[in-house]
Amino acid sequence: MEEILNILQENCPGIDFEGQERLIDDGILDSLNIVMLVGELNEAFDISIGAEDLVPENFNSLQAIHALVQRLADE
Repeated sequence: MEEILNILQENCPGIDFEGQERLIDDGILDSLNIVMLVGELNEAFDISIGAEDLVPENFNSLQAIHALVQRLADE
């Protein structure tokens, strides 16, 4: 989870990602942030985040992003 946190902090410095549960719903992450995040996660974890995974539930919190990465890595 630390690597995901580092990627988030590099893309959006100054945000407390560990304390946020509504990153998408509250507008903290926008579509451009998600596109950049998906690219970096795909590369860092050797996964492929598809269009079907681009839903707010998968990106609303650090924990949700971690769960998405874990699920895709296990496939």
